[in-house]
Order: sequence, then C-alpha cells, then structure tokens
Amino acid sequence: MLKGDGAIETVAYKGEDAALIHLRELLAVMSLPEEPYSPVGWSKCGGCGYSEFCIKRAEESQSVALLPDVDQGLARRLRELGIPTIKELAENFSEPDLSELKRLWGAKEQRVGKRAAGILTQAKAMIENREIVLKKPEIPASKNYVMFDLEGLPPYLNELDKIYLWGMQVFGDRPSAFLYSLAEIGDGGDKKGWECFLSLSGTIFGEYGDIPFIHWANYEKARITAYIERYGDIDGIAGRVLSNLVNLLPITKDAVVLPQPSYSLKVVEKHVGFKRTQDEYGGDWSIAKYIEAVETEDEEERRTIMDQILRYNEEDLKATWAVFEWLRRL
Repeated sequence: MLKGDGAIETVAYKGEDAALIHLRELLAVMSLPEEPYSPVGWSKCGGCGYSEFCIKRAEESQSVALLPDVDQGLARRLRELGIPTIKELAENFSEPDLSELKRLWGAKEQRVGKRAAGILTQAKAMIENREIVLKKPEIPASKNYVMFDLEGLPPYLNELDKIYLWGMQVFGDRPSAFLYSLAEIGDGGDKKGWECFLSLSGTIFGEYGDIPFIHWANYEKARITAYIERYGDIDGIAGRVLSNLVNLLPITKDAVVLPQPSYSLKVVEKHVGFKRTQDEYGGDWSIAKYIEAVETEDEEERRTIMDQILRYNEEDLKATWAVFEWLRRL
C-alpha cells in the first residue's frame, strides 16, 4: 500500500472476499461525481502525508475550515448551507445569526454561541490579510523571562509517558545559555532527567528569583504535574515552576486575531518573521529522531541525532521569545 508520505506499507492479505469488498468501496468513491468533502484542520491534518496538498487547495478556495475556531461540524454545516468560503461566511452571517446556527457536536447538535464573534473577526482578518489587535497583551512584568519547552514521547509509543528533553533559556536583561536536561537511555533515565530539570530550575530561581516560565499551550503544565505525581517534588522546585508558568498561547489569542489558519507556535513564529536554521523540524520529527537515536548502537550517530534534537528545542525557545517580543510591541 502506498501511504501519503510516499512510503510503501505491507498489508496482511485476508482473502479474496475481503480484498474485493475494499476494491468495490474504492471504485464507488472514485465513481462519485465529486470527491467526498472533508474539512481541513491544523491538528487533524498535521501528521498526514497529504496535508500540503489539502491545505493548499483549502487556501486557494479560502475554505471556512481554515478559520481556527471553525470546527469540523460547523464547516460541514456551512457547506450544506452553500457557504463554503470565508468571504461568503462574512457576507451572509451577522454575529447573532451565526450564534444561533446549530451544527453537530458529538452525537448532538449545539449552537455556535459565543464563538460567533471571534469567528467573524477571524474571517475579517483573513479577508483583509491583516492583524486585528483586540487589547494589550496581559504579560507579567519582569526584567527576565525563562522560555520553556519540553519534548516527549506520547503514551501510545511508550508505556511510560516520557519527557526526553527539558529545555530552558533565560532571555531579557541577563540572558543565559541554552539549558537542558536529557533523559538518559536505559533504566532510571527518566527519573534522572526529571532530577536534572529540577536542579537547573533551582539554579535559575536562585539567580533570578521568581522568574516567569513562558511556554506555549498546555503541555508543559500537564507534564510537570504528572512528573510530580510520578517522582515527587522534595524541595518544592517543581511546584514553584508551576506557580510561575505563563501560557503564551491564550495571551496571544486574547490580544490579537491573526490572518492565519492556526495559533500553533510554528505558524505564529513565521507570522512574526522568525526563521529557523533546520529544514526539518517539529514535534513528530523530534519524536522520530529520538526513537532513531535510542535504537541505534552507533554512539557517534546517536550524538549527531541528539544534537539535531537539541538545536530544534533551542530554536523553539528562541521562537517563543520572538513571539513574546512581538506581543510586547503590540
């Protein structure tokens, strides 16, 4: 079987009858007068080998599914109403009308409700291709800030939901070098990585006091909480980090509407002009490279791979700082 990323995968043969059923299903789809509709979605399509093809087509047609707050059910409902584009959405709906519109939400129907205002503002930003500033970003005042980012294995790839890289760097009046803790390979490596992270964080607090730890989305908070339950927090350093966490994603969304299909860091950093040095990068890429490093017995190759992962994490921190500075300029 040819997959979307170009790889060939062997599929177990389950007999002639099963094969004919699948072939008939494929023939039925290929015989349709037009291809089946499936709304694009940044998180939904991100790991698919065909995402570039589908996202490009959605951008060319200015599909309503590109709006970050338009969920899959709403995109389908609008298409049923003959409103497949962002421009048509803006022309045909007022905020009260869109608020009352119902779409599938799980097994039931649900009104769009309060999200209507944000969706129409997003549509305006996309149509006019400009930022719409809503208010001053609510950023805590400090002379220095820690940019904070984790790389981890999801539980379906490892029976232990493991953070293999804890990355930090101080920016501001007294910047630091790139600081990181790598989980060692083998027994006890996960705990040692956690203990090293606590040690580095303690050093930062000792030098800078209660400095804000800036991160993007909810992953960092959830993983620290999980690791406290897993290994404890004897000196209270992890609890102190939790108290000083500042999630930059909701601050950004509350302050400015972007003419972009997503508020992922990778999208926002490009919007503000940040450029990376690596051609390949991303969370899935990092996971794949880490697994490659773990499985190789060539120590030199392992070091080379881990250096690539470290560079990616360091640039994540720099990208977060670039977005942070851009927000402060608003």
